[in-house]
Amino acid sequence: MRDLTPTADLRLALVQSELAWHDPAANRAHFERLLTAVGETDLVILPEMFTTGFSMESVALAEPADGPTAVWLREQARRIGAVVTGSLIVQDEAGQHRNRLLWATPEGELLHYDKRHLFRMAGEHEHYAPGEQRLVVTLKGWRIRPLICYDLRFPVWSRAQDDTDLLLYVANWPAPRRGHWNRLLPARAIENLCYVAAVNRVGSDGNGHPYAGDSQVLDFQGEPLVEAGAAAGVFHTTLSAAELVSYRERFPAQRDADAFRLD
Repeated sequence: MRDLTPTADLRLALVQSELAWHDPAANRAHFERLLTAVGETDLVILPEMFTTGFSMESVALAEPADGPTAVWLREQARRIGAVVTGSLIVQDEAGQHRNRLLWATPEGELLHYDKRHLFRMAGEHEHYAPGEQRLVVTLKGWRIRPLICYDLRFPVWSRAQDDTDLLLYVANWPAPRRGHWNRLLPARAIENLCYVAAVNRVGSDGNGHPYAGDSQVLDFQGEPLVEAGAAAGVFHTTLSAAELVSYRERFPAQRDADAFRLD
């Protein structure tokens, strides 16, 4: 792992909420009300497919890459002075549909990550094209890797390698498999010696699937800093740069990690 490490603390706001099924305008209005009262933070995290719920209606619901939600995210980031991120259904320039996370900064920059692992048990791979590129963004010196839901199950893709201080997962992770969610998230933190932040939704979707929430932030030893449980709301925490650096110095397991390259 490189010597580059964060020096300033990082403030997070996790937004756990129900989602209006297939109604982007209603969801944008709902989250805008929540963001108005979010308070001081550096990064706001919304769930996976936060404008529609987890839907396979990609043709009907896809927005252009620079569509209304992209514009809205930029506006919200500028308005509250913080990065705002979450995923939505996008049709890219090649006409392919993507489960795409957008990363909007207060300065107007818009980056994206396309979900790599598509949930075949729901047929997601039949309606969306998989992503091929990792994304690492820097915020206040923190190297952050955003990932989406089913990606959590694949430790090689989640592997921090030498460039990640915070793994970030946005999800629509259903209640029947909440035990997997609550076990895999600490594992990703422990094995990568980094913080993990994960935002899920609550309520039920248009297919009747229930969601238990369990949004959380874990430290580099897998210990919880925030546990949202089943409550809807905005949950705040601050990540300590000094504690992360100190732990990596005391327990440098990353020096013995197996080297590999993802093609």
